[in-house]
Amino acid sequence: MPEPEHVPGPSCAGSVVLDLGAGIGVLILDAPAELNGREIEISPAGGEPGSPRTHSLVRERRTGAGTGYAAVYPGLAEGVYTIWRDAETPAATVTIASGRVTSYRWLAAPPREPDPAPHPLQRSQGPHGTAPTAPRRPRL
Repeated sequence: MPEPEHVPGPSCAGSVVLDLGAGIGVLILDAPAELNGREIEISPAGGEPGSPRTHSLVRERRTGAGTGYAAVYPGLAEGVYTIWRDAETPAATVTIASGRVTSYRWLAAPPREPDPAPHPLQRSQGPHGTAPTAPRRPRL
């Protein structure tokens, strides 16, 4: 029976080693708390949904300034990367610069608009293209 995957707990200040230098940069993806424990994938820009990707786990990060949530991608070759919202949907594009740390703030998914429903007092077309009918008022 496979062992369950271990999910690391919160990290504290100074616990992340960043590999950066000539031709290498780092991405820090700031995320909302609801993404804690989720793996966010990135890939070199221009890749299709099925192209090779790398991922990092969003973790609680405790610092002297407070608690935040982030995924860290150390040691990235400089260039343009796509951040993926899911397997098919790109969320953003970022540029990783040589010897630098790039930050990106994950925006929550836009809320879905409710299905349009006719207003109770809105007139509708009758059956078979007949004249519209008004809603009936109850008798008191």
